[in-house]
Amino acid sequence: MIYLQLFLSFFQIGLFGFGGGLAILSLIQMEVEQHGWMTQQEFVDIVAVSQVTPGPIGINCATYVGYTTAGLWGCVLATFAIVLPSLILMLSICKAYFWLNRHFTGNPYFEQTLRMLRFTVIGLIASAALMLIKPTNFIDTVSWIIFAVVALLTVLPNFAKNKVTDIISHPILLIVLAGLAGYVIYA
Repeated sequence: MIYLQLFLSFFQIGLFGFGGGLAILSLIQMEVEQHGWMTQQEFVDIVAVSQVTPGPIGINCATYVGYTTAGLWGCVLATFAIVLPSLILMLSICKAYFWLNRHFTGNPYFEQTLRMLRFTVIGLIASAALMLIKPTNFIDTVSWIIFAVVALLTVLPNFAKNKVTDIISHPILLIVLAGLAGYVIYA
């Protein structure tokens, strides 16, 4: 019975919890209190441990609640239940994309829509990058230049598609090169 309660509680949290890990902590706390799985102090301790553990705080918290409530299988079940709604949603979107791609490849409207979506993604990434642009994040002009070069290499494949741009704009390569440039210049 405890396994079913854990699964249903964390599946519901994963399904209706929007806004990230910190936003769903209140939902987790409500479920923990409703079922009497642990005391308020134990929950506070779990939140503290979840914050310092690598990974999303909501998933970490679900993992710890499941473990303290029902041991190893409770841990596995709570973690699986909280990510299952997102997994179902992403698999459904992928399935729809592949179906659309199979049936509408060569359709100029579909191809144009996909091209426009690339620019939407670029805009979302640029928005996140712009939020990071603060004077405290940039030491001098060289750090601005490194940022500008990485930003340019990130969007370059959307304008010029060839093997060279694919290689030099690979995200992992850009992170490593930017880190090396920062180390060489500032170390």
